[in-house]
Amino acid sequence: MPDLENLKKQAKLILRWHRNQHHPVAAQIREFLPRFANMRDAEILAARFKLSDAQEMVARQHGCDSWQALRSFLITWRRLKSAKLPASQVTILGAEPQLIVADLNRSCEFFCKKLGFSLVFSYGDPPYYAQVARDRARLNLRWVERLTMEAKVDGHEDMLSASMTVATAEEIKLLFIEFRSADVPFHQTLKGQPWGAKNFVVQDPDGNLLLFAGPAK
Repeated sequence: MPDLENLKKQAKLILRWHRNQHHPVAAQIREFLPRFANMRDAEILAARFKLSDAQEMVARQHGCDSWQALRSFLITWRRLKSAKLPASQVTILGAEPQLIVADLNRSCEFFCKKLGFSLVFSYGDPPYYAQVARDRARLNLRWVERLTMEAKVDGHEDMLSASMTVATAEEIKLLFIEFRSADVPFHQTLKGQPWGAKNFVVQDPDGNLLLFAGPAK
């Protein structure tokens, strides 16, 4: 786990590369800072770029949305390391398999009217993601266009196999730290989502994608 001083040096180095018109850094800036995503290398190198921009880029490289979030992450990591908390401090509340569907409304109607499930939520405008539940079983339904679905299923690309949840924002952060310290391969690092959750995605040896989620606050 990098130390904060080293991360500060990384940010200053990125800033110096930008000021020196070091072309390889433009691609990194474009990759990690959304506001530069549609700019060419020359435009990025000509744009105003501050130390705070470089620090945000370093934070995003480490799976955090901001420099402040990265600082908080490192503080939590140091506390976890010094306390030597066992993995049992994090309780996984349940697993939620994800089903890829061609017609979200038809699938929701099938589970609710035929199988006795109830709709927990439907997300998107128009909806493309929903969750149905019965007792302690929860299923996530993700709409994908049929041609896209067939292509992705063939290549196992970006398809979640299961979702697992924890109870608190602290636990999802601790679980991410635990997995990161064990060199677990991530498909997506810890990230806040617009629907009020934080999640990350792990890739198993067979390429299956496993999502772990918790509340953002």
